[in-house]
Amino acid sequence: MAKFTKKKGGELPAISTASLPDIVFMLLFFFMVVTVLRDSNLLVQNKLPKADQVEKLRKDRSVFIFAGKPSDRYQKKYGTEAKIQIGDKYTDVSSLRSALTELRGKLRPELQDKVMVALKVDEETNTGVVSDIKEELRELNMLKIIYITTPGNQLDN
Repeated sequence: MAKFTKKKGGELPAISTASLPDIVFMLLFFFMVVTVLRDSNLLVQNKLPKADQVEKLRKDRSVFIFAGKPSDRYQKKYGTEAKIQIGDKYTDVSSLRSALTELRGKLRPELQDKVMVALKVDEETNTGVVSDIKEELRELNMLKIIYITTPGNQLDN
């Protein structure tokens, strides 16, 4: 007759790491897909005014113009007067036309005539800067202008 013997060592078996590379690559792929990269660095202060009727804007045919005082870290270099920002750089009113023409050229050809200009203007910005921007937009025949705001009621403040 056979005799049953008990194992003397009660050790746990080693953990299998065969599927570990699969898990690592799956996580890497997931984070690469869901990560949104910022396309521009905000150089101006941008505390937007509030509005109670707000709707979402499609980004495929829009050009964003930021206006406001330079951020705290840029005030020593650029001062405290209101600046215009397109993309990642400051633009003054005299070179606004060339910057907008360049941005319009980057859009798909069928959308170049239907460009919407989105103005993100700080609530403390002088209206003279906004009117200068609007004059340049009129001369370029970019007449669809949207003011970006935050949801809320201005009277609640």
